[in-house]
Amino acid sequence: MKKLNIGLIGYGFMGRAHSNAYLKVSRFFDLEYQPVLKAVCARSADKVKAFADNWGWESVETDWRKLVERDDIDAIDIGSPNNTHRDIVLAAAKAGKMILCEKPLAMNAAEGLEMTEAVEKAGVPNMVWFNYRRVPAITLAKQFMDEGRLGRVFHYRAKYLQDWTISPDLPQGGAALWRLDADVAGSGVTGDLLAHSIDTAIWLIGGVDKVCAMTETFIKERALQDDPGTVKSVTIDDACAFLARFKNGALATFESTRYARGRKNQNTFEVNGEFGSLYFDLEDAHQLQYFDHRNDSQSRGWRTILVTDSDHPYMGHWWVPGCVIGYEHTFINALADFLGGLASGVPVRPNFRDALETQYVCDAVLDSAKTETWKTVGA
Repeated sequence: MKKLNIGLIGYGFMGRAHSNAYLKVSRFFDLEYQPVLKAVCARSADKVKAFADNWGWESVETDWRKLVERDDIDAIDIGSPNNTHRDIVLAAAKAGKMILCEKPLAMNAAEGLEMTEAVEKAGVPNMVWFNYRRVPAITLAKQFMDEGRLGRVFHYRAKYLQDWTISPDLPQGGAALWRLDADVAGSGVTGDLLAHSIDTAIWLIGGVDKVCAMTETFIKERALQDDPGTVKSVTIDDACAFLARFKNGALATFESTRYARGRKNQNTFEVNGEFGSLYFDLEDAHQLQYFDHRNDSQSRGWRTILVTDSDHPYMGHWWVPGCVIGYEHTFINALADFLGGLASGVPVRPNFRDALETQYVCDAVLDSAKTETWKTVGA
């Protein structure tokens, strides 16, 4: 196997998910490339050393610039907050490194375009970690769509609901809570949650033409996590809902909030077409709901497909039928696709250009909510 030396930036939630993927991918997938956990980087020397010891990273850095400059690093994996993505990507592309970047791609589409053009000019392999594409049930939905099982698509509706920010005592900024700080995150649920929903929708249906959105910030001020005596205005969106029209004429609704009591990570979509419908819920991630109107009237109805058979997407690499996989496996599947693309020469998707398309939609949504008008995506 060819060794691929990885340099990871960030040791938070995504740092753990990515590290786990690097450790396990070669154990389940027959690959030409084997990732090597060469170095992990973060600002806190003590914390990053503890993280490296736990996950098996060979070395640590506290300055991402030194990591990018190292000759023994082949690929840079960016799992740090959104406001760091641009500078790291530009430096990594200049250094000729492969780049794997967490979503959203950037703070806004202008940054995203600059990053995408730099990566494409450098000609380096790249991927954005929209991991939900690698949920086997969602990949099966894509397969059904490509096979024409739904026919012409009329409607798409998506929800992404959580409930973890409802308390007014929750501070903003700092470790783990930087998603509540617009200076670091860029936006709230639009970039954090709806970016996933938008990426999935574009993958399944095609490009988005126009949007009309509304957003709300329910708690207007929060204390700073790193300075509890200081209260700062909250400028991220706590909730967002928008209408959309796809370029193929299909209509859509999208909704996201962190204020839906009882919803911990509910990510759903439903597609309605001339021949049938599909429905998926991440909280039942091993199932895909499918309705085929072409069945005879006596047997017609929604069916639940348990996506665990060896001929279902990715499942031949995992367990026996009936044994489900979970969240962590979506990152392993994504990494396997990236490494497979290096061997075959066929670039993996979603790449930076794909993620930029999602970024344009996010920008249009936020602009529409601010101006209370319809906005054309990318205009």
